[in-house]
Amino acid sequence: TDSLFLWVGATPHLRNPAVAMCNRYDSIPVSTSLLGDTSDTTSTGLAQRLARKTKKQVFVSYNLQNTDSNFALLVENRIKEEMEAFPEKF
Repeated sequence: TDSLFLWVGATPHLRNPAVAMCNRYDSIPVSTSLLGDTSDTTSTGLAQRLARKTKKQVFVSYNLQNTDSNFALLVENRIKEEMEAFPEKF
């Protein structure tokens, strides 16, 4: 199956990776944190939304220190812009 790995960060670290995938029993993709702080749901939430949009298994590692929800929304919107501009890469 197709999958997508997305790393968001300013430094070369892989922290709090998460995975999400669609399933036939629920419209909401199942997601889980793979490593790190399970109370930080930024990676899992983003993976879940991208899995719903792409219908793929999505791995996300979100590694930005700025926890402002408006900033995270800007990052997610930029990812969606890239998906629309270059669908063959997603």
